[in-house]
Amino acid sequence: MLLDTILYKPAHSLIDQSLHSKLGVETTNGDGFGVGWYAEDNPSPALLRDVGPAWNNRNLREMADHVRSHLFFAHIRASTGTAVQQSNCHPFRHGRWMFMHNGAINGFHLMRRDLTMLVDPALYADIGGTTDSETMFYLALTFGLDQDPPTAIARMAGVVERAGHDHGVEFPLQMTVAVTDGESVWAFRYSSQHESRSLFYSSRVDALRRLHPDVAFLQEVSDETRLIVSEPLGDLPGAWHEVPESSYGLVRPGADGLFPFTPAPA
Repeated sequence: MLLDTILYKPAHSLIDQSLHSKLGVETTNGDGFGVGWYAEDNPSPALLRDVGPAWNNRNLREMADHVRSHLFFAHIRASTGTAVQQSNCHPFRHGRWMFMHNGAINGFHLMRRDLTMLVDPALYADIGGTTDSETMFYLALTFGLDQDPPTAIARMAGVVERAGHDHGVEFPLQMTVAVTDGESVWAFRYSSQHESRSLFYSSRVDALRRLHPDVAFLQEVSDETRLIVSEPLGDLPGAWHEVPESSYGLVRPGADGLFPFTPAPA
């Protein structure tokens, strides 16, 4: 699939959302963007990240017509206090893994040292930025992301909540998280207050084709195509389903699933 197909063509595309978010906390998301994708002959993903807004980036517009992949991550950023710099833009990468996050660790400045000290020393030197999101990623890597992603994310969420409570923060964690190894995608929706940021997944393409045989986009994508988004990319009836609170979804070739999510006791 071409990047342009999902990044620019939909009615409420990610580019449109960077200017006119309908469900996000911030209406405009102009503090940087990032795109990650996998090439057929390389298990490590490629990244394009920049500190400017996505809506007027000519390099992004140019490459979107030429880059083709079976799996894309795309993110638009509104800073929650950390610097607007390239190393703070999502997605984050380590080896074959990509990670991106919508939300925040409330009171991160209070607990940053406590959390970063829990990162495996062998991984610590690879942290390039200053965000709570990247810290969450490296905690998950420390807790076994490569072996069991749901358990690693649950352990990460558990230590963040423990650290927050130790510092008097009532509701430390707000997260929708997406993580991938290039084959499978796990998407999590959770917050300490149980009022999480929005997260949606698309219906099966074969079912949508039967409902909407005249929609050209549906003829361009494979039966295995799934979209996981913070906001629906359009108002096509039957196309979008909200991920339930405190849940995670798994998308992989041949089998998808939706499961409950609870932080692991730290």
